[in-house]
Amino acid sequence: MRSIWRTLSPTLRRDLLALAGAITVVGLSFGAIAVAAGLPWWMPSVLSVLVFAGGSQFMVVGVVAAGGGLVAAVLGALVLNARHLPFGLAIGDIMGRGRLARLVGSHLMVDESVAFAMAQKDPSRGRAVFWACGTVLFVSWNVGTLVGALAGQVIGDPDVLGLDAAFPAALLALVLPSLRKAPRTRNTALLGAAIALASTPFLPAGAPVLLALGGLVVLIPAPATHADEEVAA
Repeated sequence: MRSIWRTLSPTLRRDLLALAGAITVVGLSFGAIAVAAGLPWWMPSVLSVLVFAGGSQFMVVGVVAAGGGLVAAVLGALVLNARHLPFGLAIGDIMGRGRLARLVGSHLMVDESVAFAMAQKDPSRGRAVFWACGTVLFVSWNVGTLVGALAGQVIGDPDVLGLDAAFPAALLALVLPSLRKAPRTRNTALLGAAIALASTPFLPAGAPVLLALGGLVVLIPAPATHADEEVAA
């Protein structure tokens, strides 16, 4: 890991450390919220080690805390993590060709590690960034979860400190650059948010998030008209 870290540019190292700090705060939020929801202090940490998927972990705890069944919570988490299937196809070669490398790499594959790796033009550099990012975030997330779970036993109600807002705030910070530069991406996000807000009062926990995928219709290209075909010709 140390040799991989040294191959990264100072800018990349700075960005990864800044992201790790944010992920630690989100992990604190998850640990505290899980304990406040009634889970024993060790369960959020076990979940973070074995699953390592922040959005899915929040969904499981949220659904269980709202009175939903464990089966519904797990199914919702699996649907949310279905995006990892195309991720794996896109960066399979970056992880490595050995079975062990792909097994461990699949566990460390999160949105951020995929984004950082695919932003590199050189495959070898992309591999180094993927492993560095995945490892740093795995450690940060689990340390944050453990500390948050232990602190949650003392805090009692994490909403008092606003910890329940840490996760959506971190996600918003990650996507803000794309929203500013790409109008279509911004319109997609706004439509998805509007769908989720409108359906929240009427649907059970987790369903509005899935319906928000309807915002992707903005990305569907409009059918070419006869005039467009003539111009293209």
